[in-house]
Amino acid sequence: MTGTRFSIVTPVYNPEPRVLEECIASVLDQTFADWELCLVDDGSTRVGVREVLDAAQALDHRIRVHIRPENGGIVAASNDALAMATGEFVAFLDHDDAIEPDALLLMDNAISSDDTVDYLYSDEDYLDSKGRLLGTFLKPDWSPERFRSQMYTCHLSVARRSIVEEVGGFRAGFDGSQDYDLILRITERCRTIRHISEVLYHWRGGGDSVVGNSDAKPYAYEAGLRAVQEHCDRVGIIADVAHGSMPGIYRVNRKLEQFPLVSIVVPTNGSERKVWGESRVLVTEAVRGIAERATYPNIEFVVVYDAATPKGVLQNLQQICGERLKLVAFHRAFNFSEKINLGAASAAGELLLILNDDVEIIDCDFIEVMAALALEPTVGMVGARLLFSDTRLQHAGHIYTSSGPRHSFYKRGSDEPGPAYLLSTQRECSGVTAACAMVRASVFDEAGGFTTMLDNNFNDVDFSLKLRHLGYRIVWTPYASLYHFESLTREPGVSPEELGVLRSRWGHVMSCDPYFSPHMDQTRDDWVAAPFRRPRWIDRLRAGQPPGSQLKRARTSSTQPAA
Repeated sequence: MTGTRFSIVTPVYNPEPRVLEECIASVLDQTFADWELCLVDDGSTRVGVREVLDAAQALDHRIRVHIRPENGGIVAASNDALAMATGEFVAFLDHDDAIEPDALLLMDNAISSDDTVDYLYSDEDYLDSKGRLLGTFLKPDWSPERFRSQMYTCHLSVARRSIVEEVGGFRAGFDGSQDYDLILRITERCRTIRHISEVLYHWRGGGDSVVGNSDAKPYAYEAGLRAVQEHCDRVGIIADVAHGSMPGIYRVNRKLEQFPLVSIVVPTNGSERKVWGESRVLVTEAVRGIAERATYPNIEFVVVYDAATPKGVLQNLQQICGERLKLVAFHRAFNFSEKINLGAASAAGELLLILNDDVEIIDCDFIEVMAALALEPTVGMVGARLLFSDTRLQHAGHIYTSSGPRHSFYKRGSDEPGPAYLLSTQRECSGVTAACAMVRASVFDEAGGFTTMLDNNFNDVDFSLKLRHLGYRIVWTPYASLYHFESLTREPGVSPEELGVLRSRWGHVMSCDPYFSPHMDQTRDDWVAAPFRRPRWIDRLRAGQPPGSQLKRARTSSTQPAA
């Protein structure tokens, strides 16, 4: 390696001098020495800022300072800092934040292990203005669909400088979301994106920070919306981007140019159950709800029925669906996987919607939402947001850990946003339930359908893992909601044999869920962090021993009167 490895770019405007000092000190404390710090003061008027910058530049030759003659805003100052950079990679550090001592070392290790890595990001935590810990954000590995919904990579971000220059650096007009806009453009050009699953960045909140105050910069959210819209336009996603349910969350409303046939594959035995106090034939009402209320214009129903299904149920289905109904008889012992495979073989649609018979639609456009995602070439399967009859969550994507697969946020409130707004974003996950899942017929065939060795449980887990093995993304969306009348009191029975089959096939990957941090409690489904080593920088700050004492001494000595 020749030249500087990392250029840390930091625009500066009127921070508290002590906080700026701690920011610079966290760079001086790096265990990896091949860096330069490019500081651009954007016309600060606060007393003490210039003294900190002067002392830092005098202390270490790797620190360079540029003073702008007047305030030009965050974009102009950031671009000036980029113009100073000579490193192979650029790291972005705000003037009131700090990085862990091993931050650059871990980034360098990742880069050195794979020369195709062009962009890296780490986990982060949030501090108040006095340095007290507010929370921690343990992030997923690269999740492009979530990134279109939320600027989740944020800090610490490191990008290959040649790509930063190729895309034109920061753009005017995106103040407040200038980093989101830049990283969107960078990721469009990247070969490999790497997540470092360690807290390497400490984001400090203040009066004008969005940390703990989502109303601080409303213009930033408008800029973010425009950044995502322009990203979609560039990469060919036909969509209108709108604000989501929370500030800083965006909804990518994909538009279908055509409406290919969707075959809705429903296995059933025609059973009856009480729902909301009234008895109903489950499959009849599930099909009726879609036939009468769903807005998608091109569907067929492929109902795979057992021999025990009452004839009256089949007759009612025929009356509801007419020519859109295909009845497929199944005369073997119960095997959910076989029934789905048989229905798929009988289907004519380009898209298969695998659906339990105990559902009822909530969002009338749920098929359009799922189809628009499922038609993307890199997407293997799309899952829906499923609620119990009492509106608690039944399904928000799978998580896979060494203790076994489970539903995320099982039985939690449906109005909860989730940690870091997880439940409010469209996102990649390791798997989704077959109670409501959409897949292209060609992809279903490529994966070999459902594994018949798993006749009752885990067939959707196995199928999800097969799709990921083939390189496809699996996406869960909160914008396709249905009721799933699975019993709230029944604990799903799982046989040791079924779990054994799953582990024999996928044990090597079951404990490595890329979207569920290894720092999470692996026995829980609500994304609670397990106890783990607190970042050293925080420990020292709490103990009243902030890093970078050499900078403090240099600044103090520079202000002493001459002898």
